Amino acid sequence: MNAPVSTHSKTIGYILWIFGFTGAHRFYYGRPITGIIWFFTLGLLGVGWLIDLFLIPGMDRAADRRFTPGDTDYSVGWILLTLAGVFGLHRFYMGKWVTGILYLLTGGLFLIGWLYDFCTLNTQINEVNQSARSRIAVAR
Repeated sequence: MNAPVSTHSKTIGYILWIFGFTGAHRFYYGRPITGIIWFFTLGLLGVGWLIDLFLIPGMDRAADRRFTPGDTDYSVGWILLTLAGVFGLHRFYMGKWVTGILYLLTGGLFLIGWLYDFCTLNTQINEVNQSARSRIAVAR
């Protein structure tokens, strides 16, 4: 049985872990509920944050199995969301031009859309990659 293609980077996961008391690494690996919990409890008062240092390889493997690889790279999407999400750059990257322009003009829909994307970006990229695979399969 072939190993799944890597969709997420352990390196980026560990970089985000440094800020893990905000839940950033958990959002990145597609765990928005615990990401929100980590955000509001400062990584379960630091205890959960410290334990996650050892859990990141498992979270990375689970994300690789769960999400569809493709031309739209998860790590690039997350970097764009984190650094310039209020300008919609991650949405332009995914080919979502209308909402990208909307985010650009409204500051990520007044930050609410930007926060929503932290919880759903992996799913959005997964759908883009699955859609691209479907178009390729139909073309064959």
